[in-house]
Amino acid sequence: MSFWDELQWRGLIHDSTDGIEGLLKTSPVTGYLGFDPSAPSLHIGNLVQIMLLVHFQRAGHKPIALVGGATGMIGDPSGKSEERKLLSEETIRDYEVKIKTQLSKFLDFNADNNTNAALITNNYDWYKTINLLEFLREAGKHLTVNYMMAKDSVKNRLETGISFTEFSYQLLQGYDYYELNRRYGCTLQMGGSDQWGNITSGIELIRRKSGKESYAITTPLITKADGKKFGKTEEGNVWLDGSLTSPYKFYQFWVNTADVDAAKYIRIFTLLGKEQIDELEARHAQAPHLRELQKALAKDITVRVHSEDDYNFAVKASEILFGNSALETLKSLSNEQFEMVFEGVPRIFINKTELENGINVLELLADKTKFFPSRGEVKRTIQGKGLSINSKLVETTELSVTTEFLLNNRYLLLQKGKKNYFLVVAE
Repeated sequence: MSFWDELQWRGLIHDSTDGIEGLLKTSPVTGYLGFDPSAPSLHIGNLVQIMLLVHFQRAGHKPIALVGGATGMIGDPSGKSEERKLLSEETIRDYEVKIKTQLSKFLDFNADNNTNAALITNNYDWYKTINLLEFLREAGKHLTVNYMMAKDSVKNRLETGISFTEFSYQLLQGYDYYELNRRYGCTLQMGGSDQWGNITSGIELIRRKSGKESYAITTPLITKADGKKFGKTEEGNVWLDGSLTSPYKFYQFWVNTADVDAAKYIRIFTLLGKEQIDELEARHAQAPHLRELQKALAKDITVRVHSEDDYNFAVKASEILFGNSALETLKSLSNEQFEMVFEGVPRIFINKTELENGINVLELLADKTKFFPSRGEVKRTIQGKGLSINSKLVETTELSVTTEFLLNNRYLLLQKGKKNYFLVVAE
Protein backbone atom coordinates (compact mmCIF):
# COMPACT_ATOMS: atom_id res chain seq x y z
CA MET A 1 0.00 0.00 0.00
CA SER A 2 1.33 3.44 -0.90
CA PHE A 3 1.97 6.09 1.75
CA TRP A 4 -0.91 8.15 0.34
CA ASP A 5 -3.37 5.26 0.46
CA GLU A 6 -2.24 4.39 4.00
CA LEU A 7 -2.92 7.93 5.20
CA GLN A 8 -6.28 8.06 3.46
CA TRP A 9 -7.83 4.98 5.07
CA ARG A 10 -6.41 5.96 8.44
CA GLY A 11 -8.01 9.42 8.18
CA LEU A 12 -4.69 11.26 8.39
CA ILE A 13 -4.98 13.72 5.51
CA HIS A 14 -6.35 17.23 6.10
CA ASP A 15 -4.69 19.32 3.38
CA SER A 16 -2.23 18.53 0.60
CA THR A 17 -0.69 20.31 -2.37
CA ASP A 18 -1.50 19.36 -5.94
CA GLY A 19 0.55 16.57 -7.47
CA ILE A 20 1.70 14.93 -4.25
CA GLU A 21 -0.34 11.73 -4.72
CA GLY A 22 1.24 10.97 -8.07
CA LEU A 23 4.73 11.78 -6.80
CA LEU A 24 4.40 9.43 -3.80
CA LYS A 25 3.21 6.56 -5.99
CA THR A 26 5.92 6.83 -8.64
CA SER A 27 9.21 7.33 -6.79
CA PRO A 28 10.88 7.33 -3.36
CA VAL A 29 10.56 10.74 -1.72
CA THR A 30 12.53 12.49 1.01
CA GLY A 31 10.22 14.25 3.45
CA TYR A 32 10.52 15.93 6.83
CA LEU A 33 8.69 16.85 9.99
CA GLY A 34 9.84 19.34 12.60
CA PHE A 35 9.88 18.96 16.38
CA ASP A 36 10.60 21.99 18.54
CA PRO A 37 12.43 21.12 21.77
CA SER A 38 10.10 23.13 24.01
CA ALA A 39 9.82 20.42 26.69
CA PRO A 40 12.01 17.58 28.04
CA SER A 41 9.78 15.02 26.30
CA LEU A 42 7.47 14.63 23.36
CA HIS A 43 3.82 13.98 24.29
CA ILE A 44 1.02 11.96 22.69
CA GLY A 45 -0.03 14.98 20.61
CA ASN A 46 3.32 14.56 18.83
CA LEU A 47 2.50 10.90 18.17
CA VAL A 48 0.31 11.88 15.22
CA GLN A 49 3.31 13.40 13.49
CA ILE A 50 5.63 10.59 14.54
CA MET A 51 3.23 8.07 12.99
CA LEU A 52 3.36 10.03 9.73
CA LEU A 53 7.12 9.49 9.62
CA VAL A 54 6.72 5.82 10.57
CA HIS A 55 4.26 5.14 7.71
CA PHE A 56 6.40 7.24 5.38
CA GLN A 57 9.47 5.08 6.03
CA ARG A 58 7.50 1.82 5.91
CA ALA A 59 6.30 2.81 2.43
CA GLY A 60 9.93 3.05 1.23
CA HIS A 61 10.50 6.80 1.58
CA LYS A 62 13.24 8.61 3.49
CA PRO A 63 12.10 10.48 6.61
CA ILE A 64 13.92 13.41 8.17
CA ALA A 65 13.15 14.43 11.74
CA LEU A 66 14.18 18.05 12.16
CA VAL A 67 14.85 19.06 15.75
CA GLY A 68 14.39 22.81 15.95
CA GLY A 69 17.38 23.72 18.07
CA ALA A 70 17.34 27.24 16.62
CA THR A 71 13.60 27.85 16.09
CA GLY A 72 12.91 26.33 19.50
CA MET A 73 14.61 29.38 20.97
CA ILE A 74 11.88 31.58 19.44
CA GLY A 75 8.60 29.65 19.56
CA ASP A 76 5.98 28.96 16.91
CA PRO A 77 2.87 31.19 17.20
CA SER A 78 0.68 28.67 15.30
CA GLY A 79 -2.28 27.64 17.43
CA LYS A 80 -1.08 29.82 20.33
CA SER A 81 -3.06 32.66 21.89
CA GLU A 82 -0.09 34.22 23.61
CA GLU A 83 3.69 34.35 23.37
CA ARG A 84 5.55 31.32 24.66
CA LYS A 85 8.18 31.76 27.33
CA LEU A 86 11.69 31.62 25.91
CA LEU A 87 13.97 28.85 27.13
CA SER A 88 17.72 29.08 27.66
CA GLU A 89 20.06 27.58 25.07
CA GLU A 90 21.36 25.10 27.67
CA THR A 91 17.83 23.86 28.41
CA ILE A 92 17.00 23.47 24.73
CA ARG A 93 20.20 21.47 24.08
CA ASP A 94 19.23 19.11 26.89
CA TYR A 95 15.72 18.69 25.45
CA GLU A 96 17.15 17.96 21.99
CA VAL A 97 19.03 14.91 23.25
CA LYS A 98 15.93 13.53 24.96
CA ILE A 99 13.78 14.01 21.85
CA LYS A 100 16.32 12.29 19.62
CA THR A 101 16.32 9.31 21.96
CA GLN A 102 12.53 9.10 21.87
CA LEU A 103 12.34 9.31 18.08
CA SER A 104 14.82 6.45 17.82
CA LYS A 105 12.15 4.12 19.22
CA PHE A 106 9.98 4.69 16.15
CA LEU A 107 12.28 5.32 13.21
CA ASP A 108 14.98 3.11 11.72
CA PHE A 109 18.15 5.18 11.44
CA ASN A 110 20.18 2.19 10.23
CA ALA A 111 17.98 0.81 7.47
CA ASP A 112 19.62 -1.74 5.15
CA ASN A 113 18.75 0.48 2.24
CA ASN A 114 20.73 3.65 2.97
CA THR A 115 18.37 5.72 0.83
CA ASN A 116 15.58 4.72 3.21
CA ALA A 117 17.41 5.26 6.52
CA ALA A 118 15.85 7.96 8.68
CA LEU A 119 17.87 11.07 9.41
CA ILE A 120 17.85 13.39 12.41
CA THR A 121 19.11 16.89 11.82
CA ASN A 122 19.06 20.17 13.69
CA ASN A 123 18.34 23.56 12.15
CA TYR A 124 20.88 25.11 14.51
CA ASP A 125 23.47 23.53 12.17
CA TRP A 126 22.81 26.20 9.53
CA TYR A 127 21.58 29.07 11.66
CA LYS A 128 24.70 29.11 13.82
CA THR A 129 26.81 30.20 10.85
CA ILE A 130 24.45 32.70 9.21
CA ASN A 131 24.33 36.33 10.29
CA LEU A 132 21.28 38.58 10.33
CA LEU A 133 22.09 40.52 7.17
CA GLU A 134 22.82 37.34 5.25
CA PHE A 135 19.53 35.77 6.38
CA LEU A 136 17.54 38.86 5.37
CA ARG A 137 19.15 38.74 1.92
CA GLU A 138 18.77 34.96 1.55
CA ALA A 139 15.21 34.61 2.86
CA GLY A 140 13.62 37.88 3.93
CA LYS A 141 13.50 39.55 0.53
CA HIS A 142 11.59 36.66 -1.08
CA LEU A 143 8.41 36.83 1.05
CA THR A 144 6.44 40.06 1.36
CA VAL A 145 5.00 41.32 4.64
CA ASN A 146 1.52 41.17 3.04
CA TYR A 147 2.05 37.49 2.22
CA MET A 148 3.16 36.71 5.78
CA MET A 149 0.35 38.77 7.36
CA ALA A 150 -2.25 36.74 5.46
CA LYS A 151 -1.33 33.53 7.32
CA ASP A 152 -3.80 32.42 9.99
CA SER A 153 -1.03 31.99 12.56
CA VAL A 154 -0.40 35.74 12.29
CA LYS A 155 -3.97 37.01 11.67
CA ASN A 156 -5.28 35.19 14.73
CA ARG A 157 -2.80 37.01 16.94
CA LEU A 158 -3.20 40.56 15.66
CA GLU A 159 -5.75 41.55 18.32
CA THR A 160 -3.77 40.19 21.26
CA GLY A 161 -0.44 41.16 19.75
CA ILE A 162 2.44 39.24 18.18
CA SER A 163 6.11 40.09 18.61
CA PHE A 164 8.45 40.39 15.65
CA THR A 165 10.22 37.32 17.06
CA GLU A 166 7.17 35.10 16.57
CA PHE A 167 6.13 36.90 13.37
CA SER A 168 9.46 35.83 11.86
CA TYR A 169 8.88 32.16 12.72
CA GLN A 170 7.23 31.29 9.38
CA LEU A 171 10.21 32.77 7.56
CA LEU A 172 12.58 30.62 9.62
CA GLN A 173 10.51 27.48 9.06
CA GLY A 174 10.31 28.29 5.38
CA TYR A 175 14.09 28.61 5.27
CA ASP A 176 14.40 25.24 7.03
CA TYR A 177 12.46 23.63 4.18
CA TYR A 178 14.67 25.38 1.65
CA GLU A 179 17.86 24.18 3.39
CA LEU A 180 16.60 20.59 3.62
CA ASN A 181 15.63 20.73 -0.04
CA ARG A 182 19.07 22.06 -0.96
CA ARG A 183 21.06 19.69 1.27
CA TYR A 184 19.07 16.44 1.07
CA GLY A 185 16.69 16.82 -1.86
CA CYS A 186 13.74 17.02 0.53
CA THR A 187 10.56 17.69 -1.46
CA LEU A 188 7.84 17.03 1.13
CA GLN A 189 7.06 18.69 4.44
CA MET A 190 4.46 17.15 6.78
CA GLY A 191 2.82 18.59 9.85
CA GLY A 192 -0.40 19.34 11.71
CA SER A 193 -3.14 21.39 10.09
CA ASP A 194 -2.06 24.44 12.11
CA GLN A 195 1.27 24.33 10.26
CA TRP A 196 -0.19 24.85 6.77
CA GLY A 197 0.75 28.53 6.62
CA ASN A 198 4.34 27.92 7.70
CA ILE A 199 4.72 24.99 5.31
CA THR A 200 3.38 26.84 2.27
CA SER A 201 5.75 29.71 3.07
CA GLY A 202 8.57 27.21 2.66
CA ILE A 203 7.15 25.97 -0.65
CA GLU A 204 6.98 29.57 -1.88
CA LEU A 205 10.54 30.29 -0.73
CA ILE A 206 11.90 27.20 -2.52
CA ARG A 207 10.03 28.17 -5.70
CA ARG A 208 11.30 31.74 -5.64
CA LYS A 209 14.91 30.91 -4.78
CA SER A 210 15.48 27.79 -6.88
CA GLY A 211 12.46 27.37 -9.14
CA LYS A 212 11.91 23.82 -7.81
CA GLU A 213 8.61 22.16 -6.95
CA SER A 214 7.96 21.02 -3.39
CA TYR A 215 4.93 19.61 -1.62
CA ALA A 216 3.01 19.42 1.64
CA ILE A 217 0.66 17.17 3.60
CA THR A 218 -1.02 18.13 6.86
CA THR A 219 -3.01 16.02 9.32
CA PRO A 220 -6.36 16.95 10.88
CA LEU A 221 -6.63 18.26 14.40
CA ILE A 222 -7.21 15.29 16.72
CA THR A 223 -10.20 15.81 19.01
CA LYS A 224 -12.06 13.89 21.70
CA ALA A 225 -15.76 13.05 21.60
CA ASP A 226 -16.40 14.99 24.82
CA GLY A 227 -14.90 18.14 23.37
CA LYS A 228 -11.86 18.13 25.65
CA LYS A 229 -8.40 18.62 24.22
CA PHE A 230 -6.75 15.42 23.06
CA GLY A 231 -3.69 14.33 25.04
CA LYS A 232 -4.60 16.29 28.16
CA THR A 233 -5.63 14.90 31.54
CA GLU A 234 -6.35 16.61 34.83
CA GLU A 235 -2.62 16.35 35.54
CA GLY A 236 -1.67 17.88 32.18
CA ASN A 237 0.07 16.41 29.13
CA VAL A 238 0.44 12.66 28.62
CA TRP A 239 4.20 12.41 27.98
CA LEU A 240 6.16 9.73 26.15
CA ASP A 241 8.83 9.83 28.87
CA GLY A 242 7.99 7.23 31.53
CA SER A 243 9.44 9.41 34.28
CA LEU A 244 6.91 12.16 33.47
CA THR A 245 3.90 9.94 32.74
CA SER A 246 4.26 6.42 34.13
CA PRO A 247 3.68 3.51 31.72
CA TYR A 248 0.69 2.56 33.87
CA LYS A 249 -0.95 6.01 33.52
CA PHE A 250 -0.03 6.01 29.83
CA TYR A 251 -1.79 2.66 29.38
CA GLN A 252 -4.80 3.84 31.38
CA PHE A 253 -5.21 6.92 29.15
CA TRP A 254 -5.73 4.70 26.10
CA VAL A 255 -7.70 1.88 27.73
CA ASN A 256 -10.22 4.41 29.11
CA THR A 257 -10.86 5.94 25.69
CA ALA A 258 -14.52 6.33 24.68
CA ASP A 259 -15.77 3.87 22.05
CA VAL A 260 -16.17 6.51 19.33
CA ASP A 261 -12.65 7.83 19.99
CA ALA A 262 -11.10 4.35 20.16
CA ALA A 263 -12.35 3.58 16.65
CA LYS A 264 -10.58 6.72 15.38
CA TYR A 265 -7.42 6.45 17.49
CA ILE A 266 -6.71 2.82 16.63
CA ARG A 267 -6.33 3.87 12.99
CA ILE A 268 -4.17 6.90 13.76
CA PHE A 269 -1.85 5.67 16.49
CA THR A 270 -1.30 1.94 15.86
CA LEU A 271 0.33 -0.14 13.15
CA LEU A 272 -2.57 -2.60 13.05
CA GLY A 273 -3.79 -3.26 9.52
CA LYS A 274 -7.24 -2.55 8.09
CA GLU A 275 -8.43 -6.17 8.32
CA GLN A 276 -7.27 -6.46 11.94
CA ILE A 277 -9.04 -3.25 12.89
CA ASP A 278 -12.24 -4.22 11.06
CA GLU A 279 -12.26 -7.53 12.93
CA LEU A 280 -11.65 -5.83 16.28
CA GLU A 281 -14.49 -3.38 15.62
CA ALA A 282 -16.87 -6.20 14.75
CA ARG A 283 -16.03 -8.07 17.97
CA HIS A 284 -16.29 -4.86 19.98
CA ALA A 285 -19.76 -4.19 18.54
CA GLN A 286 -20.89 -7.62 19.72
CA ALA A 287 -19.50 -7.22 23.25
CA PRO A 288 -18.56 -3.59 23.96
CA HIS A 289 -18.27 -4.27 27.71
CA LEU A 290 -15.13 -6.32 27.03
CA ARG A 291 -13.45 -3.19 25.58
CA GLU A 292 -11.43 -5.19 23.06
CA LEU A 293 -10.88 -2.13 20.89
CA GLN A 294 -9.48 -0.07 23.75
CA LYS A 295 -7.30 -2.92 25.00
CA ALA A 296 -5.79 -3.51 21.56
CA LEU A 297 -5.19 0.23 21.17
CA ALA A 298 -3.57 0.54 24.59
CA LYS A 299 -1.38 -2.53 24.09
CA ASP A 300 -0.01 -1.51 20.70
CA ILE A 301 0.91 2.00 21.78
CA THR A 302 2.24 1.12 25.25
CA VAL A 303 4.54 -1.58 23.87
CA ARG A 304 5.95 0.70 21.16
CA VAL A 305 6.38 3.78 23.35
CA HIS A 306 7.63 1.90 26.42
CA SER A 307 8.12 -1.90 26.29
CA GLU A 308 6.40 -5.28 26.54
CA ASP A 309 7.39 -5.48 30.22
CA ASP A 310 5.89 -2.05 30.90
CA TYR A 311 2.69 -3.11 29.18
CA ASN A 312 2.47 -6.32 31.23
CA PHE A 313 3.03 -4.33 34.41
CA ALA A 314 0.34 -1.82 33.42
CA VAL A 315 -2.16 -4.67 32.96
CA LYS A 316 -1.17 -6.14 36.32
CA ALA A 317 -1.50 -2.73 37.98
CA SER A 318 -4.98 -2.32 36.46
CA GLU A 319 -6.04 -5.66 37.92
CA ILE A 320 -4.78 -4.56 41.32
CA LEU A 321 -6.58 -1.23 41.29
CA PHE A 322 -9.84 -2.72 40.10
CA GLY A 323 -9.92 -5.19 42.96
CA ASN A 324 -9.01 -8.35 41.07
CA SER A 325 -5.61 -8.92 42.64
CA ALA A 326 -4.48 -11.52 45.12
CA LEU A 327 -1.99 -11.08 47.93
CA GLU A 328 0.66 -12.82 45.84
CA THR A 329 0.26 -10.19 43.11
CA LEU A 330 0.85 -7.41 45.60
CA LYS A 331 3.88 -9.21 47.01
CA SER A 332 5.39 -9.44 43.52
CA LEU A 333 5.65 -5.63 43.25
CA SER A 334 8.88 -3.83 44.01
CA ASN A 335 8.73 -0.66 46.12
CA GLU A 336 9.08 1.42 42.95
CA GLN A 337 6.22 -0.43 41.25
CA PHE A 338 4.08 -0.22 44.38
CA GLU A 339 4.52 3.55 44.50
CA MET A 340 3.74 3.79 40.79
CA VAL A 341 0.51 1.79 41.05
CA PHE A 342 -0.79 3.66 44.09
CA GLU A 343 0.42 7.12 43.14
CA GLY A 344 -2.15 9.64 44.31
CA VAL A 345 -3.79 7.26 46.80
CA PRO A 346 -4.27 8.91 50.25
CA ARG A 347 -1.63 7.74 52.71
CA ILE A 348 -0.23 8.13 56.18
CA PHE A 349 3.30 7.51 57.45
CA ILE A 350 3.74 5.75 60.79
CA ASN A 351 6.65 4.48 62.81
CA LYS A 352 7.11 0.77 62.26
CA THR A 353 7.53 0.25 66.00
CA GLU A 354 3.83 1.10 66.44
CA LEU A 355 2.98 -2.20 64.76
CA GLU A 356 5.35 -4.39 66.77
CA ASN A 357 2.79 -5.10 69.49
CA GLY A 358 -0.13 -4.86 67.08
CA ILE A 359 -2.85 -2.24 66.50
CA ASN A 360 -6.51 -3.19 66.61
CA VAL A 361 -8.13 -2.82 63.19
CA LEU A 362 -10.76 -0.40 64.53
CA GLU A 363 -8.11 1.87 66.00
CA LEU A 364 -5.96 1.69 62.88
CA LEU A 365 -8.71 2.53 60.38
CA ALA A 366 -10.70 5.07 62.39
CA ASP A 367 -8.32 6.72 64.88
CA LYS A 368 -4.88 6.33 63.32
CA THR A 369 -5.51 6.71 59.56
CA LYS A 370 -8.94 8.45 59.54
CA PHE A 371 -9.77 6.18 56.57
CA PHE A 372 -13.16 5.75 58.28
CA PRO A 373 -14.98 8.53 60.17
CA SER A 374 -15.74 6.27 63.15
CA ARG A 375 -15.12 2.85 64.65
CA GLY A 376 -18.82 2.12 64.21
CA GLU A 377 -18.52 2.49 60.45
CA VAL A 378 -15.47 0.22 60.42
CA LYS A 379 -17.51 -2.41 62.26
CA ARG A 380 -20.43 -2.14 59.83
CA THR A 381 -18.10 -2.41 56.82
CA ILE A 382 -16.40 -5.50 58.25
CA GLN A 383 -19.76 -7.09 58.97
CA GLY A 384 -20.82 -6.35 55.40
CA LYS A 385 -17.62 -7.97 54.09
CA GLY A 386 -16.49 -4.72 52.48
CA LEU A 387 -13.04 -4.25 54.00
CA SER A 388 -9.72 -5.83 53.08
CA ILE A 389 -6.09 -5.35 54.07
CA ASN A 390 -3.55 -6.30 51.43
CA SER A 391 -6.34 -7.84 49.32
CA LYS A 392 -7.34 -10.19 52.17
CA LEU A 393 -10.87 -9.84 53.56
CA VAL A 394 -11.08 -8.64 57.17
CA GLU A 395 -13.60 -10.90 58.93
CA THR A 396 -13.37 -9.80 62.57
CA THR A 397 -13.24 -6.54 64.50
CA GLU A 398 -10.77 -8.19 66.86
CA LEU A 399 -8.04 -8.34 64.23
CA SER A 400 -4.64 -7.07 65.43
CA VAL A 401 -2.50 -5.62 62.64
CA THR A 402 1.24 -6.23 63.16
CA THR A 403 4.48 -5.85 61.20
CA GLU A 404 3.84 -9.32 59.77
CA PHE A 405 1.10 -7.77 57.62
CA LEU A 406 3.51 -5.36 55.91
CA LEU A 407 4.15 -5.78 52.19
CA ASN A 408 7.85 -5.38 51.38
CA ASN A 409 8.24 -4.73 55.10
CA ARG A 410 6.80 -1.27 54.40
CA TYR A 411 3.18 -1.08 53.15
CA LEU A 412 -0.35 -1.79 54.37
CA LEU A 413 -2.96 -1.46 51.61
CA LEU A 414 -6.40 -0.72 53.02
CA GLN A 415 -9.35 -1.19 50.69
CA LYS A 416 -13.01 -0.30 51.16
CA GLY A 417 -15.29 -1.61 48.43
CA LYS A 418 -13.81 -2.04 44.95
CA LYS A 419 -11.92 1.20 44.31
CA ASN A 420 -11.51 3.06 47.62
CA TYR A 421 -7.89 2.72 48.79
CA PHE A 422 -5.73 4.01 51.60
CA LEU A 423 -2.01 3.35 52.06
CA VAL A 424 -0.17 3.05 55.37
CA VAL A 425 3.60 3.43 54.96
CA ALA A 426 5.62 2.13 57.91
CA GLU A 427 9.12 3.57 58.25
